[in-house]
Amino acid sequence: MTDPDAAAWLEAAEATWPAAARHDSPGFVLREGRGGGQRVSAATARVGWSEADIPAAEAGMRALGQSPLFQVRGGEDALDVALEARGYAKKDPVTILAAPVALLADIAIPRVTVFALWEPLAIQRELWAAAGVGADRLAVMERAASPKTALLGRLTDKPAGAGFCAISDGRAVLHALEIAPDFRRAGLGRLMTAAAAQWAAGEGARSIGALCVDANAAAVALYGSLGFTPVARYHYRTAPPAA
Repeated sequence: MTDPDAAAWLEAAEATWPAAARHDSPGFVLREGRGGGQRVSAATARVGWSEADIPAAEAGMRALGQSPLFQVRGGEDALDVALEARGYAKKDPVTILAAPVALLADIAIPRVTVFALWEPLAIQRELWAAAGVGADRLAVMERAASPKTALLGRLTDKPAGAGFCAISDGRAVLHALEIAPDFRRAGLGRLMTAAAAQWAAGEGARSIGALCVDANAAAVALYGSLGFTPVARYHYRTAPPAA
C-alpha cells in the first residue's frame, strides 16, 4: 500500500497523463496505452489482489495488443516478489518529486523566454518529435482534462524547449519537458519549471510535481536544486520473452 500523499500524487500523475482507456480485471486495473508509453500501458494492483489474478491480467493485456507490464508502487513488495518469481524483469525505477508552487514564485523569468499556451504550436510539436515525443504522446496530452498548458522555451531568440503541464485536485504535474540539445545546461529547464509552477499557481494549484526516471541524473539534479523532494516511487516489471 502507498501512503495517502503518495497515492494522491500517483492519481494526479495519471489524471494529467491519462491512458486511452482503463479496463477492469480481477485484482488489477489494466490500461490501454495506444503507444503513449509505459505509464499509460501498465497494469496496477487493486486492494485485495492475489497471485491467482495475475494470469487473467496478463491475458487481458495481450488481448489489448500489449505485452504484459505492471507498475509496482512503493510498498507493494508482495506484488514485486510475485512478479519476479514469474520471471518479470525490473525496469525504470521512477521517483515523483514535488514542491509547493510558492517555492518557485520569486524566480524571475526573462521576457519572451517562456510562453504558456494551449494548444501546442507547430514548433513545440517539432521540438517534442525531435526528442521522441511523437503523435501517440501528443494524444495523451489532448486527453488530459483542463486546466493544462504547453510550454515553449526560447533562448537567443530561438525555440529551445517544450513541456506540458496539467492540474488535478490542486496538484500540477509537469510532463515531457524537453530541451533541445544545443540549448542544454543553459538554465532553460529551471526557467521552464518555474514558469510551469507560476502558471499552475495562477490556476489555483498548491503544488507541482514531476516524474523522474532515477537514472536521469540531470533531471533529478534540476528538480532537487529547485527544492523538489520525493513524494512517491514506483518501478515497472516487464514480462519475460515468450518461450
